[in-house]
Amino acid sequence: MKSGGVSNEVVWWSPASDGTAASVGYIDQRLLPHALERCEASSVEDVVRAIATLAVRGAPCIGIFGAYGVALARMLTPDGEAFAAAARAIRQARPTAVNLAWAVDRTLAAGAGNELAEARAIHDEQRAVDRAIGTFGAELIASGDALLTHCNTGPLATAGYGTALGIAIAAHAAGKRVHVYVDETRPLLQGARLTTFELAQAGVPYTLIVDGAAAATMRAKNVRAVFVGADRIATNGDTANKIGTYGVAIAAAHHGIPFYVAAPRSTIDFSLARGEEIEIEERAAQEVRAFGASPAAPADAAAYNPAFDVTPGRLIAGIVTEYGVARPPYHESIPDLATRPAYALVHR
Repeated sequence: MKSGGVSNEVVWWSPASDGTAASVGYIDQRLLPHALERCEASSVEDVVRAIATLAVRGAPCIGIFGAYGVALARMLTPDGEAFAAAARAIRQARPTAVNLAWAVDRTLAAGAGNELAEARAIHDEQRAVDRAIGTFGAELIASGDALLTHCNTGPLATAGYGTALGIAIAAHAAGKRVHVYVDETRPLLQGARLTTFELAQAGVPYTLIVDGAAAATMRAKNVRAVFVGADRIATNGDTANKIGTYGVAIAAAHHGIPFYVAAPRSTIDFSLARGEEIEIEERAAQEVRAFGASPAAPADAAAYNPAFDVTPGRLIAGIVTEYGVARPPYHESIPDLATRPAYALVHR
């Protein structure tokens, strides 16, 4: 993120002055863009609560935050059984984004006493991975293109430079003229609150639209490509992302517009063959019954509130990772990514 009062860090490790305790810092994303509040998670319960309540959100970002949380848990609960329970609570704070479990497991595998160094390595690698995704994705964009995106996939979502939104920002930085149409992303308005905030900071021209206007915007505004992020990708290309993504993909297919997913390899769940196996988080009905803090429906209205949906791989033109753009057939190109050397080893 650029200047204007926001540091480059979305999450960070805060060592205590006496060296005996610490905390994990984060920007509370629920308050943006109207307030910038830097908070500290000083207990495992604080870490879990920040993830569960979406104070910290975005698949790569919660992975990094969770890794730092494991390091904090080791400091607070060195006992083996208590530490294992703490790490398990962090790992299970949200079910759909695979990056959280991946980062926690990787931090644990580093061994006792090495958790903080591993969390920092994960964070550093995400920055490099984001840069690569931006470079590969920007090659898919021509100067003058209108783009459309859903939800938030910038620095706030990755604690780095962004994935799908990072591509638009990278194209702009390379001198390409781009204009981004931003879905508001109901019910919690991550697009309206966060994506517009980040695009404004990066100086990228944008227009905010309601979710229901996505298809009409594709037709009326000559949208040339759609870029979205991901929370979990199966090996056939089926992709879980913020609720509403599936509908955007269908609209893009109808209009002949390429629909791209941008995500690090850590978002691919190589254990899953298809999207039906992805666990979809369902959140509180009150998020749908209200528009922010304002009631928008009867207090007892029944509501269905899945946080994510799954876009079939057949609707996805390409998946942009740090290794390049994976193309169909995904049952071949995605398993091939599992064989690539660790990105950090070849891009130190």
